[in-house]
Amino acid sequence: MSKYRTDQQILRLGGIAAFLLLWQLVAVALQDEILPTPVIVMQTLIATLVSGDMLEHMGITFLRVMAAFVLALGVGSLIGILMGRSRRLNAVFDAVLVLGLNIPALVVIFLCYIWFGLTEIAAILAVAVNKIPNTAVTLREGARAIDNELMQVASVYRLSRRQTLFKVFLPQLYPYLMAATRSGLALVWKIVLVVELLGRSNGVGFKLGIYFQYFDIASILAYTIAFAAIIMLIELLVFDKLDQRLARWRYRAS
Repeated sequence: MSKYRTDQQILRLGGIAAFLLLWQLVAVALQDEILPTPVIVMQTLIATLVSGDMLEHMGITFLRVMAAFVLALGVGSLIGILMGRSRRLNAVFDAVLVLGLNIPALVVIFLCYIWFGLTEIAAILAVAVNKIPNTAVTLREGARAIDNELMQVASVYRLSRRQTLFKVFLPQLYPYLMAATRSGLALVWKIVLVVELLGRSNGVGFKLGIYFQYFDIASILAYTIAFAAIIMLIELLVFDKLDQRLARWRYRAS
């Protein structure tokens, strides 16, 4: 398993190196400010980091991402599990869930800002509302996939609710939880940038809007790469390790 993970890391680094090489070749061939080279982007990134401007705005965006992510994951998971385990609830709220999936994110953002003002609550709520239906759909499918015979076995052996939850129910739901978590973080931070662009006076999205007005491609790419790198680090250092631990717990539970 350890060798497999090492090989995976090498392949990931190889893919990143190939992408940077292709980027460099295209940028040199174009010789145009519309596509700066990776070296220029890295110089811009380092300069904004040293000035402290990037760290301030990235920190604000990161807090918004985490707040909206936790809210969307918690509420969406609860709704999805309840709908997956109850045919009546699913019948009542299925149309609402489908509607939520199909309302454009931009509309939700506009409505939240109009109803609640240009506030932090409106910004975080707009992001969470956009993500909740996706999480609910994923967890609903997971709850539907629960093996009812195993639940009956737990009842026959008179397992406590806590034992049934942690040894029978959650181990079967785990792959869907991880899928919702990983896809959720990737989607949430993109919506947060739009929210900041439209109604906040700080954050990465706000800075990208300013750089867009000045056609500063290097700064746009620098901020994008820096924040994407943070999300990738969370994926590697948190979600990958959590996935491994939960996988071991799942097999022990089963």
